[in-house]
Amino acid sequence: MNSDSLRAKIRLFVEQPLGQGQEIALSQGHAHYLFNVLRQSIGTQIALFNNRDGEWLAEIVAGSKRGATAQCRAQSAPQRSPPDLWLLFAPIKKARTDFIVEKAAELGAARILPVQTELTNSERIRQDRLQAHAIEAAEQCGGTFVPEVAALTPLPKLLADWPENRALIFADETLSEGARLAPLPPAPAAILIGPEGGFSGGERSRLRALPHVHPIALGPRILRADTAVVAALTLWQSQQGDWR
Repeated sequence: MNSDSLRAKIRLFVEQPLGQGQEIALSQGHAHYLFNVLRQSIGTQIALFNNRDGEWLAEIVAGSKRGATAQCRAQSAPQRSPPDLWLLFAPIKKARTDFIVEKAAELGAARILPVQTELTNSERIRQDRLQAHAIEAAEQCGGTFVPEVAALTPLPKLLADWPENRALIFADETLSEGARLAPLPPAPAAILIGPEGGFSGGERSRLRALPHVHPIALGPRILRADTAVVAALTLWQSQQGDWR
């Protein structure tokens, strides 16, 4: 029997260690989702993952309104973590910010960092809600890794504390045609996408003055912020990531 035949359609992210015979206490939210939403029962097979131990086929062995218990039967997929690529983006409208987080998780961002720029429309985020979107994206797309969604941080603070060994790929819509052909730096790296109004002149000047910053253009058309995130992540993954 190959590993694909062991993979269950229902996938849940958990915090506990996973291993052969391990019993996992599922939350009340998980129990509600399994029994009330999906109409499952004792004996149903599900997949569990935790960012560390790969995916495990598990069987629901107990359940109530307050929670459920699943027992690990066999590993159905190895742990696969994405390349060391961060995504930095300025939050926009709620639904489109949700989209950015979901697609970043699906496309293989290792960490997601919302940043406050001078022209950012949204001054606050619900970090817990965005983290839940990242978890849901990993559950639905078959991944075994959930990226951390960090707290909203002002861009100047982020740049002041930036690690010198991590390249920062800065999507600059003012660049000329030739900049589109430049190869992107490998991991560890990060991609920075600005707000709908773009970066201010001061922000752009500060970014270009930093030695670890690599300005790029994303084609001849002006992209919405959420589209630019998908385009930039796809471009980096195709050049330097684990898609090759």
